[in-house]
Amino acid sequence: MMDKTAPNKHVIQIAARIRELRQILEISKEEMAEKLGLTLEGYTQYEQGEEDIPIGVIYGAAAVMGIDSTALLTGENARMADYTVVRNGFGVSIERFPGYSFSSLATNYINRQMDPMIVSLKTSDKPAKLVTHKGQEFNYVLKGTIIITMGAKEITLHTGDSIYFNPTIPHGQRAAGEDSVFLTVINESSQS
Repeated sequence: MMDKTAPNKHVIQIAARIRELRQILEISKEEMAEKLGLTLEGYTQYEQGEEDIPIGVIYGAAAVMGIDSTALLTGENARMADYTVVRNGFGVSIERFPGYSFSSLATNYINRQMDPMIVSLKTSDKPAKLVTHKGQEFNYVLKGTIIITMGAKEITLHTGDSIYFNPTIPHGQRAAGEDSVFLTVINESSQS
């Protein structure tokens, strides 16, 4: 049996928002699972908050429901149409996995096509599960060293290094040698 850590309160809140909006829009669990390319059992585990929800599933669920992912991530709608400013330390924090946290930098911008986030990684924690999502992704190391797993390949990036890649390949990042920080920009609307 796999050792599972209970999802944190942010994941449980996101799961509740997905479930509530799906029900309001009268989308069945089966339809949602099919549109997200998931098994019914896998989707149900995400929606019930039993498993951490990959960011790609959050974006996909938002797209299926015709809403901005901000509504699922924060419970509020994006409000800014021309620009949005996020002051240092005030990004919307999303704890996804122990040692792997996101600070979203554009959740308040309506109809954004990219999601820029600061990601903090701790060397003391296990690497997050590999994930996939559509679109394109860019990572730029701000501090430390990260190892990016891309399928069976590992790529080491140091401060100032960057990578632009196809995120339909199972991928994940982990800190190497010291706690590390990187900027990621995800464009889910792009064709891969």
